[in-house]
Amino acid sequence: MDDLTQQASDIDSLHGRNGDVAGASMVFIMRLLLALSALLTLTIAPADLGNPGAPGLLPWLVFSAYLVHSVTLLVAARRHRTPFWHGKVVYWLDLGWYGLMVYCSGGTNSFFFPFFFFVILTASFQWGFDEGARITLAAALVLALSTWLADQSTDQAHLLLRATFLLALGYMISYWGGMGLSQRRRLSLLRRVSQLSNPRFGVDQTIASMLQQTGRFYHASNCLLLMRSGADDLWQLHSATGDKVTLSHLSDAAAAPLLAFGPRTMVQFARALHPRLGGTVEARVRDGGDPAWRKLPPAELANLVDLLDAASFVSVPLPLRKGEGRLYVVSAGYRLTRGDAAFLRQLAAQFFPVIENIVLLDRLASDAAFRERQKIARDLHDTTIQPYIGLRHGISAIRQSMQSEHPSVPELDKLLDMTSQVITDMRTFAKTVREGAARQEHELLVALRRQARQVQEFYGLAIAVDAADGLRVSDRLAAEVFQIVNEGMSNIRKHTRARSGRIYLSTVDDQLRIRIENETPEGPPAPFLPGSIAERTAALGGTITIDRAAPGATAVNITIPV
Repeated sequence: MDDLTQQASDIDSLHGRNGDVAGASMVFIMRLLLALSALLTLTIAPADLGNPGAPGLLPWLVFSAYLVHSVTLLVAARRHRTPFWHGKVVYWLDLGWYGLMVYCSGGTNSFFFPFFFFVILTASFQWGFDEGARITLAAALVLALSTWLADQSTDQAHLLLRATFLLALGYMISYWGGMGLSQRRRLSLLRRVSQLSNPRFGVDQTIASMLQQTGRFYHASNCLLLMRSGADDLWQLHSATGDKVTLSHLSDAAAAPLLAFGPRTMVQFARALHPRLGGTVEARVRDGGDPAWRKLPPAELANLVDLLDAASFVSVPLPLRKGEGRLYVVSAGYRLTRGDAAFLRQLAAQFFPVIENIVLLDRLASDAAFRERQKIARDLHDTTIQPYIGLRHGISAIRQSMQSEHPSVPELDKLLDMTSQVITDMRTFAKTVREGAARQEHELLVALRRQARQVQEFYGLAIAVDAADGLRVSDRLAAEVFQIVNEGMSNIRKHTRARSGRIYLSTVDDQLRIRIENETPEGPPAPFLPGSIAERTAALGGTITIDRAAPGATAVNITIPV
């Protein structure tokens, strides 16, 4: 699931937080430009920097060292893409350098006071409001301390004005930077959620992926989705905790605590910042038609908070045309805001109409598949099973006409057994096609192992079929996977002299991984690509690789997004 499913692949990842390569390179070049301008200013106009005569040794050392520091960072960042060169530590080091520059250049009247805005701006737009606010507060303290150390008789009003200006403007930059980063993260989540809305994945799997993506976005301890299609149906409760998603069914009485709000009401709750700061508790609701949030007595949410075991939560209704439901995002450590609730409602408004469309498509596909199964079952009985029955009768007649000691009798007995088994299997298959197979967790594995047994009985090729725990394959995808693996078995039989093989299926990082492996007694094969398997894999948006490095074995590795 990239994408659709890892923290390292979205906007919160290292590369996403630090911008693209071009943006990071621009920051390092600007740092070098500032270092060069500071050193040139010290050379050209030392008198304007609080040095009436020639500047002392310390300013030269500080400004030259900062230039070397900037060049080193630029070169290292371009040659070694490691986290340090783009990380927070670099900006805190910049803060220290700018404090030294202010100290060496006269304190209150220093020309290098605006340099602090460079570090505030870059940190805010790359790491968000929290880091920008920390940098802003630290910059004001560093400015005050360096100015006071440079000249203890400095004008306090002047210093206060500078520090206040730095705090105010730095806070505004941090706020806008945090808003920009938040919008990029939200757009990234909306894009990923829209990619999840694929009818091939099925409703349950699509909902599970959406809840996991939403939980990671909000740093949630739990995401709950409660919904039902009609008043007579049981409630479905999807719960996503980390990478685990569970589905349970609830009665009206069991679901009632989660439905204590109106059908159009958004809710936001956050515990007090400290037990002694009772006034910092937030409990607000907003109905669909109201322009503003209104306060709610926290006592009204006490039972729900205990049920969710939440330090903070937001909840929104589901925009369903048929049915009803509610979505909860619960956090044990982060303080969710009204803005988080508003965005969650926007997310639900985009996602759940698509879910309803998938349900409709599933229903139409099921009806069409039912009619097609009836037709296939009739055709299978008339055009395949009946000729096989006639073949068995013919072989039986030939067998009875021969003496028991005839050398062909064992072969005819073997053919009779094989035709009887095929007829039994085909009748079972026809019944399954006509009535539809009951959904089981490992139906795909059952079908693959049945196919492997037939390959072993008919051709003497032993193929083991194994799967990892927690294998997740939707019904739509299972049919395609069966054809891919069946083709792999056929390729082993046709194109190799192997007498054994292995099929292994697993679901890792929202991807179905299939490994079709066989022994190679004839030695390492020439480079090849199974055409039919490659075409089916590409149609499913997957990739295929051939592993010929293992001694005495060759493996086809297939990866399909689920």
